[in-house]
Amino acid sequence: MKKLSISFLFLLVFCCTYAAEPFIVFSRTDAGFPIVDNGKPCPILVDSNEEKGILIAVETLREDFLRVSGTKAEAVNSPTDKTYILVGSTQSPYIQKLFKTGKLNKKELEGKNEKYIIQVIDQPLEGIERALVIAGSDMRGTIYGIYELSEQMGVSPWYWWMDVPTAKQTQVYAQTGTYTDGEPAVKYRGIFLNDEAPCLTGWVKNTYGTNYGDHRFYKQVFELILRLKGNFLWPAMWGWAFYADDLENGKTADEMGISIGTSHHEPMARNHQEYARNRDKYGAWNYATNPEGLNRFFREGIERMKGTRDVVTIGMRGDGDAAMGGEEGKDHEYVPQFEKNKKLMEDIFKNQRRIIKEVTGRPAKETPQVWALYKEVLEYYDRGLRVPDDVILLLCDDNWGDIRRLPNAEERKHPGGWGMYYHVDYVGAPRNSKWLNATPIQNMWEQLQLTYDYGVDKLWILNVGDLKPMEYPITLFLDMAWNPKTYNAENLLGHTRQFCAAAFGEDQADEATRILNLCCKYNGRSTAEMLDRTVYNLETGEWRQVVGDYAQLEAEALRQYISLKPEYRDAYKQLILFPVQAMANLHEMYYAQAMNLKLYAEGNPAANEWADKVEKAFARDKQLCDDYNHTMANGKWNGMMTQKHIGYTSWNDNFPADKLPEIHRIDQPEQAIGNYVFTGKDGYVAMEAEHYFARTDAAEAQWTVLPYMGRTLSAMILMPYTVPTDGASLSYKLQIPEKTDSVTVHVIVKSTLAFHNQTGHTYNIGFEGGQEEAINFNHNLNEDPENIYSIYYPTVARRVVEKTVRMKLPESADGTYTLNFEPKDPGIVLEKIVVDYGGYEPSYLFGEESPCTRK
Repeated sequence: MKKLSISFLFLLVFCCTYAAEPFIVFSRTDAGFPIVDNGKPCPILVDSNEEKGILIAVETLREDFLRVSGTKAEAVNSPTDKTYILVGSTQSPYIQKLFKTGKLNKKELEGKNEKYIIQVIDQPLEGIERALVIAGSDMRGTIYGIYELSEQMGVSPWYWWMDVPTAKQTQVYAQTGTYTDGEPAVKYRGIFLNDEAPCLTGWVKNTYGTNYGDHRFYKQVFELILRLKGNFLWPAMWGWAFYADDLENGKTADEMGISIGTSHHEPMARNHQEYARNRDKYGAWNYATNPEGLNRFFREGIERMKGTRDVVTIGMRGDGDAAMGGEEGKDHEYVPQFEKNKKLMEDIFKNQRRIIKEVTGRPAKETPQVWALYKEVLEYYDRGLRVPDDVILLLCDDNWGDIRRLPNAEERKHPGGWGMYYHVDYVGAPRNSKWLNATPIQNMWEQLQLTYDYGVDKLWILNVGDLKPMEYPITLFLDMAWNPKTYNAENLLGHTRQFCAAAFGEDQADEATRILNLCCKYNGRSTAEMLDRTVYNLETGEWRQVVGDYAQLEAEALRQYISLKPEYRDAYKQLILFPVQAMANLHEMYYAQAMNLKLYAEGNPAANEWADKVEKAFARDKQLCDDYNHTMANGKWNGMMTQKHIGYTSWNDNFPADKLPEIHRIDQPEQAIGNYVFTGKDGYVAMEAEHYFARTDAAEAQWTVLPYMGRTLSAMILMPYTVPTDGASLSYKLQIPEKTDSVTVHVIVKSTLAFHNQTGHTYNIGFEGGQEEAINFNHNLNEDPENIYSIYYPTVARRVVEKTVRMKLPESADGTYTLNFEPKDPGIVLEKIVVDYGGYEPSYLFGEESPCTRK
């Protein structure tokens, strides 16, 4: 059976990769509902008493109409026109009337979680002839329906965060029918902003002028999450304090419909920075010695979050995300004293839930809570520590995308359910993974399938670091959290294709999908931080192969980039071109370093050329990042690409900036030119012309290296051309295995015509102490009838003349020979010499240069 093409896969899953089946067309239809007609958007009808999140989403929808049609839609609270986009939750009086008249099926929404229905209804309300109804089972369901319309009109969820352009439309029609995406498979679905310095903090400072993320910044984050049908956020916490930095942060989240949690080591709705900044006020972060101070700290957090939809993290780890209490071990980590701490943790749970009950005035079980089984905390659970039935148990991957633990059949009965904390960004051993997306698409899909199959469906949270450049894994993660079973091994890249089609256009989707998939695959082999000169095998050619694969991918990405309409290029650079170029360049740098150190150890002066390549690649890395920060998108993302990634030896290295890898150079005094000695390999010796052992200039002409001349490295020429060549020679020293008595010498010179002597130009070639041959190489490079088509044109078109001569080897005590080249006419350009003693295969580039050292 033939494999399905990506295009055909797209047809199979098109309706799945949109949230609902496609219902938007961009041409007028008789039965369709006019959302935009001749450039004019349909007005939006929404009750003024709807929850704030719905009203905010309606305002955003009005802006989306501006993006699509060039005109902002009108929003009204009471009808005066004949057609509307009617928006409301089940609490809306308009939606209630539709239930009563039976024009909207109440059973499809009543008691459902975050579900929407989009339906064209005739005569929905008195005075209204027709409406496109967006009805939600609750606030979030209604919001998701609103953003479903936006996305199908062509407004990408990443229009702001990845600069995806919106195609202008004058006609947008909704087809009749009922459209929905059902209910989410996972209750809480969100992201964790982590490791936010220096990138996110620097970008926020440059963009908003603040030293923390305020409600303007978070509003953009919340909108993105909602457009991707998420509902949950762990906010940035290493240098920021979400609740304390800006009092509007928590309010904005609650109004927009986002549940805020705090990370695995931040209990009771408090950010770690709130404690770190006030240690004197609350005392030691040690519950065994300071329960009063910490209980006060915990209580203040619950007092602040009560009445919101936030999820409370309970339990406790050590200060600053370390293990809680214990003996100091290697790398200054703490080895937990499990049995002693287990009893202490039971007291912590008891007191935290008592505080929740006292502050909220309701049983603790009515406030959503989660206990994160992260790192050593999982061992507490395995040793028998338990939380009340209503608490979500949050498992974790290994920080690198592989699930550590899943509940067995008995554990899956836990009423509070199970969650998963997953990483595409990480700070920790053995090295950080922070700079670029290095998560293979297939790896995330496979591990999240595993997660869901084992009943983990209460909370999924993704560590995304600085948010950018994790655009695609965020989308895939949240799409799978909504419906993991939409995607399988056969149609998985259909998801990627739909993402690329929305970002770059249908005509570019196949190629963008292929490149993005390979980029994620290649980058997943080794993160930038883990990469060094030892990762791939230099001797087997593996390093060269990997660098070649990246070089090809970069060329293909550049080719697609320049084929895009200008408005798509910033988005393409963010998602594909920059990650490909950055990692291709990094691999080239470490390959060059490996070559430099190898050749340096051999005493080969070619090491210097590879040292130059390391320095150039290191400089290009900075240029690429500077372009991302300052040029791309007119400098919109200034600061977002400032993460250190060259120079790690362990995860917590405190080096101030990227470090040039170690390189060495061989001193080459002016008088020490030449002195190369070659060693045969694979049955031949291939020698570049400039790598001679000794040279003798003519009386008035000197040997000159012409870099990049010819098919390979360079060429040697005698200049000036107008003086005699008498006495000039180049010598090449080579070692050939013993018991070789004769060889075939291939001499490659430029296809110079006989401008000086019509009978042809000649050079001598021969072994010192042995025979010498005179070679007239261009006597037949002319337009004589017997030469013009058979010799002349084919030769000059390929620009070289290769002559071969069979020679007996002179006697040698150690297998070392000296081969002399003597030009007898001016203008002879020597490019390469190959000495074949039984293994040379004809090659257009005359074989790879043989190993050599410099004496």
